[in-house]
Amino acid sequence: MPLREPAAAVKTLAVFMGMTASGKSTLAMAWAKRCQAAYYNTDRVRKELAGLQASDRRPDGVGQGIYSSALTAQTYQAMLDRAAEDFAHGASLVVLDGSYGQRADRDRVREAAARHGAQSLFVFCVCSAEEVKRRLAVRAADTDAVSDGRWEIYLHQLQSFEAPGAFETDCIRLDTEQSVAAMLEWLATQPSMQG
Repeated sequence: MPLREPAAAVKTLAVFMGMTASGKSTLAMAWAKRCQAAYYNTDRVRKELAGLQASDRRPDGVGQGIYSSALTAQTYQAMLDRAAEDFAHGASLVVLDGSYGQRADRDRVREAAARHGAQSLFVFCVCSAEEVKRRLAVRAADTDAVSDGRWEIYLHQLQSFEAPGAFETDCIRLDTEQSVAAMLEWLATQPSMQG
């Protein structure tokens, strides 16, 4: 009886998304580390494109400065370009970390994944407003923090964020008000995360 070739892992473009201080970056970094996957964060890529250091504070207003719609579009495209390069070099998993609060941006991720024979997967990170406030206070005191997210950004996102609809079947919702270890274990049980 001939030996069977082991099944190839399904390539996955995993996006950890949500509003500011939703816990997406903490979880995305932990998942990428656990899976030994490439990881890209919109805050870091945006500041790199703007010629800034990751920890440089830029409290620009909504849609202004480095948070203009033009630089945001450039940032999301750079994330997809880096993922494409990783897939071209044999990666089976690439992790993206950003708000992805517009359906159009998520659709571009889906299109990019399909071009590379990969599945798209979105982990929609959520938590209470009280937890957001607590996390933002911690972040404000951290001189090494990368994100410029603030309470006014959160309030704006409450009005503008397009949460995934039921038709977006590649999205799973995760309450991040639990330990990172517990969340990683839960993610590991999800069939869509198996790749």
